[in-house]
Amino acid sequence: MGDLFMLWVAVGICCATLSSSAWSVNNFLMTGPKAYLTYTTSVALGAQSGVEECKFQFAWERWNCPENALQLSTHNRLRSATRETSFIHAISSAGVMYTITKNCSMGDFENCGCDESKNGKTGGHGWIWGGCSDNVEFGERISKLFVDSLEKGKDARALMNLHNNRAGRLAVRATMKRTCKCHGISGSCSIQTCWLQLADFREMGDYLKAKYDRALKIEMDKPRLRAGNSAEVRWAPTEAFLPSAEAELIFLEESPDYCTRNSSLGVYGTEGRECLQNSHNTSRWEQHSCGRLCTECGLQVEERRTEAISSCNCKFQWCCTVKCDQCRHVVNKYYCTRPPDGAQSRSKGSAR
Repeated sequence: MGDLFMLWVAVGICCATLSSSAWSVNNFLMTGPKAYLTYTTSVALGAQSGVEECKFQFAWERWNCPENALQLSTHNRLRSATRETSFIHAISSAGVMYTITKNCSMGDFENCGCDESKNGKTGGHGWIWGGCSDNVEFGERISKLFVDSLEKGKDARALMNLHNNRAGRLAVRATMKRTCKCHGISGSCSIQTCWLQLADFREMGDYLKAKYDRALKIEMDKPRLRAGNSAEVRWAPTEAFLPSAEAELIFLEESPDYCTRNSSLGVYGTEGRECLQNSHNTSRWEQHSCGRLCTECGLQVEERRTEAISSCNCKFQWCCTVKCDQCRHVVNKYYCTRPPDGAQSRSKGSAR
């Protein structure tokens, strides 16, 4: 293959110590110049951060980012083109770009550092560009190289995946924040030096979850489907759909019913899932999870009392340790269970 080769083994090794969901990262079939071996560990960690964020964002949804949904290419199993697929592609692409950018700014790569291209230029009234801006240009380039190379298909689904990969990278840019430092006599802040920093990755997840909630369904006609086989369209997936929607998530197919188990579609259903009830410090969406996961899916909410152990009565001892007792307490947890036959009918609701 000359200067191009597959990086299965390298990714597998670097992911070996990650959590059980890391198997999905091993599906990254990456091709590129040998120099890009340098970034393989960061790519895998970035993809893993995307997986973890997906699981966080959908923890109390009917579809909760299961392991079998995390393959990124249409080449093998994941042939669906739902809004859930769109989120997986966007958050994974964003995760890779985010991690590469962070590592770049921290000096982890020899050929990359801060973005100082604007330094010294006036940014606005009373401030100039300076400091160490995160190098998103570099992170975006590496993310595109690795993640987009996974897409071996040339049909409408492949174009959709490439579009959502790019939307994820655009989300990294859209959530960046300007950080400033004051200068002047006695801290008068007569002028500020500012630079751009990546937002916390959780903000990225929230941003893309909002995009998921208002994702656009694209109706593909036969001529446009045929256009998906052309190399010209393949490298410009956004133009193949809506030029004005480059930052939006798009999908082609409605989501299946995630309430009911369907092995052929890889849907586990919500029976046996835990939900939140009477919980403090939770959002309204989380507080309604029992209704969404159980009641609206024709299941009942079952309360189970379990014993938990936690640290308590902690005391500081000179010097310098903290000693705690181990306290046992009863915790109420709630699960979706199947009611007796005919005891409850399913409410009508969204497939999601």
